[in-house]
Amino acid sequence: MAVVAAAVLLGGWLYVRSLTPKLQLGVGYAARVACGCRYFGNRPLASCYHDFEPGMEQIRLKEDPAARTVTAYVPLIAHRTARFDPVLGCQPERYRGAGVRVH
Repeated sequence: MAVVAAAVLLGGWLYVRSLTPKLQLGVGYAARVACGCRYFGNRPLASCYHDFEPGMEQIRLKEDPAARTVTAYVPLIAHRTARFDPVLGCQPERYRGAGVRVH
């Protein structure tokens, strides 16, 4: 029984790990879209979910009004933040994930 449980956990972990790059891309996109919705469109953050593409239902949003940022995340798996700049617009913060080299 313990072997089956361990195999299921390992399989689940490998599956989530294989999805992580796509989820990072998705939450990065969601953060920029929601940032624009919130700070350019001046809309409530809850209404920004309507701007998402189909398949993005699992992404959640949170806002830091003092820092003028919106963070999109899938709990325990992926998160990205976009910061509003009045001149440059909504800029994603640098990705600091594993396997990315910055020159």
